[in-house]
Amino acid sequence: MQHHLNIDLETYSSVPITKAGLYKYAQSPDFQILLFAYSLDNAPVQVMDLTQPGACIPQNVAGWLFDPQCIKHAFNAAFEWYCLSRYFGLEQRRDWTPEVWLPQWRDTQLHALYCGYPAALKNVGAAMGLPEDKQKLRTGGALIRYFCVPCKPSKSNGGRTRNLPQHDPAKWDLFKTYNAGDVVAEQEIERRLSAVPVPDEVQQQWGRDQIINLHGVAVDLPLVDGAIEIGAAVHETQLQEAKELTGLANPNSRDQLLKWLNEELEDDLPDVRKNTVTDLLAQGVPSDKASRMLELRQELSKTSTKKYNAIETCVCADGRIRGLLQFYGANRTGREAGRLVQVQNLPHDTVAAEATARELVKSRNLDGLKAIYGNVPQALSALIRTSLIAAPGKTFVDADFSAIEARVIAWLSGEAWVLDVFRTHGKIYETTAAQMFGVPFDRIKKGNPEYAFRKKGKVATLALGYQGGKGALINMRKTLGMTEEDLPETDMPDIVRRWRSANPHTVQFWYDVNDAAFRAVTSGQATTVGRVTIAREIYRGAGLDFMTILLPCGRKLYYPGPHIGKNHFGEDSIMYWGQDGAKWQPVETYGGKLVENITQAVARDCLFYAMEQLNAAGYPIVFDIHDEVVLEVPEEMADLDKVVEIMSRPIPWAPGLPLNADGWVGKYFKKD
Repeated sequence: MQHHLNIDLETYSSVPITKAGLYKYAQSPDFQILLFAYSLDNAPVQVMDLTQPGACIPQNVAGWLFDPQCIKHAFNAAFEWYCLSRYFGLEQRRDWTPEVWLPQWRDTQLHALYCGYPAALKNVGAAMGLPEDKQKLRTGGALIRYFCVPCKPSKSNGGRTRNLPQHDPAKWDLFKTYNAGDVVAEQEIERRLSAVPVPDEVQQQWGRDQIINLHGVAVDLPLVDGAIEIGAAVHETQLQEAKELTGLANPNSRDQLLKWLNEELEDDLPDVRKNTVTDLLAQGVPSDKASRMLELRQELSKTSTKKYNAIETCVCADGRIRGLLQFYGANRTGREAGRLVQVQNLPHDTVAAEATARELVKSRNLDGLKAIYGNVPQALSALIRTSLIAAPGKTFVDADFSAIEARVIAWLSGEAWVLDVFRTHGKIYETTAAQMFGVPFDRIKKGNPEYAFRKKGKVATLALGYQGGKGALINMRKTLGMTEEDLPETDMPDIVRRWRSANPHTVQFWYDVNDAAFRAVTSGQATTVGRVTIAREIYRGAGLDFMTILLPCGRKLYYPGPHIGKNHFGEDSIMYWGQDGAKWQPVETYGGKLVENITQAVARDCLFYAMEQLNAAGYPIVFDIHDEVVLEVPEEMADLDKVVEIMSRPIPWAPGLPLNADGWVGKYFKKD
């Protein structure tokens, strides 16, 4: 008979979990489980106080924890799983490896994310409209700050650095109630969501994700330490120059600097934000002093060393960072989100002679960096990626799907000519330009005047697939580093028209998806559009109501509380409830946006299928970024061609989708 054990832990560690991550937090010598709340098969919640002398998890509870027929449930179950792994010393046991124990766990947070709800327990309860007695207690934050993290010594607390139960017994009793309340909230969320189970394949992917996070990636600490030291020296020098230039006490102050600039330029600038400063410098500044100050503003506001500080903070004792990925963190598509160092959002800068620059930073050679690269903060920013390195005797193999979103949307919409391009030469930008402007494809090559059309084909391909217009082109122009001269705004309406004319099936797919979503929301009618099915699913007993999109792999996208409302143009629009910034509120959507969700979700499923194949072939994964996977392998296994071949294999649920990948082999992470 299968049993279900709901668990919630309260713990202490002097390591800040939000900055250093779960693994360094739980590996701290002073890490301790304080309270263990549990309920077996929905029995009343029990709370064990493990701070009492000689207290430990009882044998019968331990038996349930390690019984394969007992499923363990927790909200953000990776936390409970790893903390209990440390408590029981499982890292030294070969019979209870993560591969053995993780399949017995279920994550209520994952279940909520899969169904389109927020990531935080308190927000999920509120979004689902749980009764107050079934929601997470709001007093928890203060109690956690009191008992779970170090405190500042003071005269009033006798100079102690940690609050123990005996320091405030009333608060401790309330903390036990809070601990039990979390289990109640988790149980109620799980009960309601049980009508919408997480697919087995997604559950297995969650387990593999925890193993990837546990494995982690090595860090080049000499590079990190050198970058922090050099960055601090450069910052101090620039700050001193700014003070002398302006006479301001704090040139980093927005208000002080803005007032000085307006006086110097006899102007009325609205702000000194990044884009404003960039535009001013591009236009030319009449005052040399103001021009130099704006340059300093750019350099002082660069976050070139903040990432290095983040890396240093979360490195474990063995020199590896763990917990870089949040599974299903982008729950509109199911893609992973970055945590701690945010590998999904590292700078795209590159630097010439990368190996030389790295050695200069490691040796703290500031003068050498200045002499070769000039702009030291920019060089440091470009080297952040290279802080992540392969362990001794191993190397990275990095492979990235080629133009995956362009391939997937063409496959979904039946845009045959695009698929033919990817099945042959793959030159999608050139072919798109030829289709748009009626130019012979073989003329769009370097050296010919027709090659100028390629950049328009590129920006259109990257910007317009999701019903975008002029605004999308402007944003993509900026992303690609193009100028107004490269792509004038006056040309943009014509580019939008030409691209849509060249891609009629994609355009029709937007409208068909939009119409199907309207039908699902207004009448409950399910409609298959190409390779996806859009429907409405209502579970009245659980109080759940979703618009769903069934993807080719069998996974679904969920949009809670669908309804028809007014969009920002005042027109009827599909709406659903979602996390928009910090608020749970109605979010508008439309055909092109839904197609973007679908396309990126299918691209995500392609990557996870490839990761499964790579894992089966013995290639350990250290992290992934959108459509890119980074492997750490013994040097004799560093076969990029083999990895590309695995990633390009046909996918059973995606017949006819042409896949390809490219990448590099190296000792440190880089932008290829």
